[in-house]
Amino acid sequence: MREVTIERLSSRPPTITSARPLTSDRRLLGLITRRERWGPSCKGWLVIGLAVIGMAGLLTYAAYPFLAVTHRVNADTLVVEGWVHPYAIRAAVNELQALHYKRVFTTGGPVAGMGGYTNDYNTSATQAAAQLKAEGLSADLIEPVPARISERDRTYSAARALDAWFTEHDSSVHAINVLTQDVHARRTRLLFERALGERTTVGIIAVPNPDYDARHWWRYSEGVRDVISEAIAYLYARFVFAGTRAN
Repeated sequence: MREVTIERLSSRPPTITSARPLTSDRRLLGLITRRERWGPSCKGWLVIGLAVIGMAGLLTYAAYPFLAVTHRVNADTLVVEGWVHPYAIRAAVNELQALHYKRVFTTGGPVAGMGGYTNDYNTSATQAAAQLKAEGLSADLIEPVPARISERDRTYSAARALDAWFTEHDSSVHAINVLTQDVHARRTRLLFERALGERTTVGIIAVPNPDYDARHWWRYSEGVRDVISEAIAYLYARFVFAGTRAN
């Protein structure tokens, strides 16, 4: 009897175990499947979070210096963007007197709120020229160059008007320094370079805004508004705007 029992036990088929469940991995008539995937652990999420915080901190401290760039070139001609505020006009006067420029051009199109071009007086170029004269500069040094066509990008339109003036008057100006307000500087240089082409070297001067501390711009609503809006505008000008270089 014992031998028969052993024989019966040994004749049973071996049990097969599977590491995977017997349920199907497909659902909704095979439209979706379940797959194994890797995902961040708690430590992984911590590292990702620290990296994001570090990158945000780096961008916060680097954004203003990147946008408000100052890089003068060897030039005897100063260009002042006409829309700038009075503190930048005063800075232009100091710049002109300190470095002994031979001439200053003011640029700009129709004054905001005019609904387009009406006459040269109602342009920021002419009004900035009047402000420079009021600050004591000789009228012989100042040449306003109004942009009579109002386009979407006012800075580029103003630069093209200046390029047309150079061409019309057979100007020998081959290098300029453009003065503008703080975070607008990098975009201004980019658009002036595109408008004037390789025949004119463009330097840039960024005048800090006295209404907030540039080193801690994120603490001021005006600083946050200026930096964020200008960063977006610069990316648009760099990668989207179709303005072509002059020939």
